Amino acid sequence: MTFEQILEMDDDEDDREFSRSIVFGFFEQAENTFKSMDASLANEDLDTLSSLGHFLKGSSATLGLTKVKDSCEKIQHYGAHKDDTGNTAVADSTLCLERIKATMTALKRDYGEAESILKRFYHDAPA
Repeated sequence: MTFEQILEMDDDEDDREFSRSIVFGFFEQAENTFKSMDASLANEDLDTLSSLGHFLKGSSATLGLTKVKDSCEKIQHYGAHKDDTGNTAVADSTLCLERIKATMTALKRDYGEAESILKRFYHDAPA
């Protein structure tokens, strides 16, 4: 399912109640996932970071948030001791954690941009 398909499921194009609930549910999910990622990074828990990256990758892909999805996929790979493509093993846990930290900075920035655009779309923030 894509964001366009989700929009087609709205009964009323003015209030877009159905798609709005999905998008704002994603915002809440993302914010909670970021908190868990921050805690897992502090605990140097690569397995959990990989799982959280995978988790958020799916929902961001559904909404068409490509930059967010791509960063989540990288975090998933780094957490699994692999390079950004997921094809090459990386034995150095410290290096994986450094890469996750840098990727999380980009992830949060890209998420913030997407959130702002979507809130404007739903008339929930000033233009």
